[in-house]
Amino acid sequence: MSNENKLKRLRKKYISPSFSLSYNEPLYIVRGKGQYLYDNKGNKYLDAINNIQHVGHSHPKVLEAATKQLKKLNTNTRYLDETIIKYAQELTKKLPENLNMCYFANSGSESNDLALRLARNYTQSNETIVLEGAYHGHLISLIEISPYKFNGPGGIGPPKHVHVSPIPDIFRGKFRSKNASQLYVNEIKKIILEIENTGAKVSSFISESIMGCGGQIIPPKKFLKNTYDLVHESGGLCIADEVQIGFGRMGSHFWGFETQDIVPDIITLGKSMGNGHPISALITTKEIAETFDNGMEYFNSFGGNPVSCAIGHAVLNIIDEEELQANAFSIGALLKKLLNELKNNHSIIGDIRGIGLFLGIELVNNREELKPLTKTANLVINKMKERGVLLSTDGQNHNVIKIKPPMVFNKENAYYIAENLDLVLSNIE
Repeated sequence: MSNENKLKRLRKKYISPSFSLSYNEPLYIVRGKGQYLYDNKGNKYLDAINNIQHVGHSHPKVLEAATKQLKKLNTNTRYLDETIIKYAQELTKKLPENLNMCYFANSGSESNDLALRLARNYTQSNETIVLEGAYHGHLISLIEISPYKFNGPGGIGPPKHVHVSPIPDIFRGKFRSKNASQLYVNEIKKIILEIENTGAKVSSFISESIMGCGGQIIPPKKFLKNTYDLVHESGGLCIADEVQIGFGRMGSHFWGFETQDIVPDIITLGKSMGNGHPISALITTKEIAETFDNGMEYFNSFGGNPVSCAIGHAVLNIIDEEELQANAFSIGALLKKLLNELKNNHSIIGDIRGIGLFLGIELVNNREELKPLTKTANLVINKMKERGVLLSTDGQNHNVIKIKPPMVFNKENAYYIAENLDLVLSNIE
């Protein structure tokens, strides 16, 4: 029995079937370096999907920071320690001045769950507005506010306090005209009125500034800005989920919410901030944090520990030292240009969208009917894997090919993806 087959058998025996494997023929990955992964046979794969390893797989400065701090101290936050303070100082320098109070946790899901707690405590309401197709985490509280999950396989729909507004998608969404932005805002307005007509009040509106699992959707101009205004007028708070898109990935801006000209009340961070190490954060205003300080202590055994903060600080420094935000801007623009050129040659490419190194390719039968090509998208990523490029699919119909690689992606990588995608699509068509 081959080692791969032995691992498959043991995985089936010991690992829950809810844990999925990527690709029709799973990969046995044994090593990572920069933007590349290597399998047990020495084959090299261009990793175009792993936004968790933000500054590249096995970055030596991340390893150095972790090892140095682990040798010195690792404990909880109930002791004075300069590691967490220094990291919080540097992190908040990247944010609007009023966002200056930090909570540290271990995952984006923990941060989003905590965001709901803060908002519900502040407003004394749990009425939450979300966007269709959104995903915010795997905890019960977050499955309840994630249409991507509760409207998908195994889902049971939303609870009464969760209100879903149409996905602000001008390519295949409910509204696609020039005034689509206002029409989508009107849907939010309807929900707020419905909540208030029951005698309740809005607690929060939570969204990504570019929807990841929703299909790399960029909301139409002023949709989020006008929505934030409505929510604030109603007394609710606005939460920006930056778990997938933060830390310079947008290229033009450090945070996704900056691309939409908005300032949230709460932002949540995760995934990329530890380059694979489990660390996340929530950052909010002093007023909201002080209201939450009502006698019930917030304690997280591992959140904010010195090793995690040392790693997070190292990642922040690497982004600046290696000018990775500028790299995301230039390489993302080049890759988007190359993909749009492919769109001119392949009719099944319906839309190319995204910002920086956060791009989506939506496959459809044609650009009039817009029938989602789910099976074709799955075939494409498996064929690309055979050519040494790792991609994945997402979106409500799983027909959007996602590209969100480590930030060290380069010009050669962009051309390699475009050339191989051209060949794969040509063979399929």
